[in-house]
Amino acid sequence: MRRVPLRGGRAPAMILREVQLRGLLGDALDANRRGRLSHFIVDETSPAIAIFAPERRQDNHEGDWYGEHAGKWLIATAKAVARSSDAELEANLRQVADYLVSVQEADGYLGTYAPERRFMRKQPPKPGTWDGAPSVRTWDIWTHSYLILGLIETYRHLGEPRYLEAARKIGDLCWRTLDAEGIDINELGNHHGMSATVLMDPAAELYFVTGERRYLDLALLILRQADANPALALLTRAVEGIDASEIATGKAYQLAWNLVGLAKLHKATRREDLRLAVDNLWRSIRDHHLTLGGGPWGGVAHRSREVFNPAGVFSPYGYVETCSTLAWIQLNRELLAITGEARYTEEIERSAYNDLLGAQAPDGEDWCYYVFPNGKRVHTTYWRCCKSSGAMALEELPAIAYGVSMGQGIVINLLGPGRALYEDEKAGRIVVEQTTVYPFDSEIRIAIEPERAARFAVRLRVPAWAQGAKLRVGGVAAEDYAVEPGGYAVIEREWQPGDAISALFPMEPRMHRAINRNVQESRAPDGSPVQQQVLRFEYLAITRGPLVYASELIDGFKIEETLRLPKTPQTQWLRLLPAVRDGDPPRIGLDPGYRAPIVFQPYYVTGGRRDGAWRLTWMQLAPEDEAQTPAS
Repeated sequence: MRRVPLRGGRAPAMILREVQLRGLLGDALDANRRGRLSHFIVDETSPAIAIFAPERRQDNHEGDWYGEHAGKWLIATAKAVARSSDAELEANLRQVADYLVSVQEADGYLGTYAPERRFMRKQPPKPGTWDGAPSVRTWDIWTHSYLILGLIETYRHLGEPRYLEAARKIGDLCWRTLDAEGIDINELGNHHGMSATVLMDPAAELYFVTGERRYLDLALLILRQADANPALALLTRAVEGIDASEIATGKAYQLAWNLVGLAKLHKATRREDLRLAVDNLWRSIRDHHLTLGGGPWGGVAHRSREVFNPAGVFSPYGYVETCSTLAWIQLNRELLAITGEARYTEEIERSAYNDLLGAQAPDGEDWCYYVFPNGKRVHTTYWRCCKSSGAMALEELPAIAYGVSMGQGIVINLLGPGRALYEDEKAGRIVVEQTTVYPFDSEIRIAIEPERAARFAVRLRVPAWAQGAKLRVGGVAAEDYAVEPGGYAVIEREWQPGDAISALFPMEPRMHRAINRNVQESRAPDGSPVQQQVLRFEYLAITRGPLVYASELIDGFKIEETLRLPKTPQTQWLRLLPAVRDGDPPRIGLDPGYRAPIVFQPYYVTGGRRDGAWRLTWMQLAPEDEAQTPAS
């Protein structure tokens, strides 16, 4: 399988050639390839591709978004073909990509809309709505954005110039429309333009792969228009440190994808205001808008299920749209590439092992549109957006799992069984193999097998939760290397064939607290501020290592349980339990002493991953005695 490199300078001394993930992530990837990617789209007669037929698009006057599936499938399938060499899947990829290129119109248009509804046509002013949705062509730019990325990814892995040329023709059409024709990008998408301003990402990607300045100019034009929109003001408000929920409508998926574009623009221009904007909103999302399982959540008491709630709001029933989890993983991917900092991989791992795998069915076909910390698992019907987003998100993981540091050293980002193959000028072929049952166990053996003895560095991520982590290299404690949780242990030495790193990352069960509270704020007659708490519910949840744990229905029928925790040490009533069967993950038992113990399993597998299964992550805590002050 040929992979076309990006434009750039001299190839690094060390090159990552191949990655194979096994274990939990490997099983999910295999199911994805055999299921969703092999069956949802196979050729031009598949429903998600048939809508691009010229006779179909000529009569399409609906504001649908279904065109996005083509680009998403191209992205995920191209990556799956590259890692698996699946000949049948490769044939499907070629056939679908060739068909799409064949129905692209002379001006570059490759959407699903009738001519009078296309993004190039000026439209009368739209009526105002809460989410700034235009009356027509809501998803035309959105669909073309995914098509650009999908065609580029197909070009990278198959090496056929016609795929890149089709992507460039779309980019050129967008440039003419926004520049020469004077159509404002904000008029072309909902959520006050955010579903159209996502075009920044594919425009920047076109610049990276071609080196042609006009695509960078296109991305910068989109940014200027997005910032000039008072309802969005993307860059200005982000630099000011506004919470993510206050950017336009706070739509999680669209906002995170816009941030991917801003991160790529920073990479292209090195503008510090872009980096500050991304950092501010990344921190806002991480600190206030993620579930314990790492998915962006919202939708509580809001007209949209997919919009961030104000900072400080907590509910165990919040919605996590799987599309948002994809965009969050991609944003962290970009920031990891820019900085090399472990905190971004930490977020990717948390999201992947919990809310992402928690949305996938074991057969790889079905996905949950939404997952909830506390709620019923529902496998969505029809070809909804999140099925393709989940498949895309999984295919991001192999390229993130391992890396190269400054062209000279091995980087191990994601922990778990698997294998990576490197080539190095001095060491020749280097095989890196993780042997472990992580994330279920704390011990990992990493074989470093160079073809020839050579000196190089291995950067191993040490999870932030792994207090007391220990490393041994060649049977000797790695006392000379810093083992700081939340960073990388850098082991630079002369590596010999047969060398290995032994890592121990302690995985004690941990408790987490959260509060659903409401404080009434007012002023007294003398003008002094008055605050009175009128609602307070405290909750407890459990994690072990990177995994969030959840129970099924309590006692087989209850969706909530109020716990009174024992006063004795935690180790006496929160214990690790053996797996029911060989190969199953370990369980955790919570024994409060006054009722039967409650048994927790990893969130992703709770309920056997069945449609309709219940998962309860947060347990309500009994209220403590408080002095009550009567209202006056």
